[in-house]
Amino acid sequence: MKSLFEEHGGTYTLGKDGMYYPNLVLDDNDRRPIGRWGRMHHKYLEAEHPGLYEQLILYGTLQRHLADTNERAEAMMAQLMEQMAKQEHITDRLKARQPMEWVGKMNSIRNRAEEIILEEIINTL
Repeated sequence: MKSLFEEHGGTYTLGKDGMYYPNLVLDDNDRRPIGRWGRMHHKYLEAEHPGLYEQLILYGTLQRHLADTNERAEAMMAQLMEQMAKQEHITDRLKARQPMEWVGKMNSIRNRAEEIILEEIINTL
């Protein structure tokens, strides 16, 4: 009688200890980088939602999920920074005339945008 694993095309390998081990292969061929945001979301899932985290690993979709999260966060970061800079009238003219003030304002914008991303994308499901 075949096991359910064998009925679905699974195979086993005999180990040196005499035990049979399933030949498991993850089909997640997604090689996109997970980046900073993906790593942060990885830590969040692992700590706050271990069941979902293990499910993503078992289904072989963790890498794809983290890469998608990273791409969404990067796109949102660019959009937020552009919108906030426009709303606060931070231009290249300010950058040319008062570079230190421009840097300070852009750092403030970046920090606020990062907080929004953490709240809306990284630390959520």
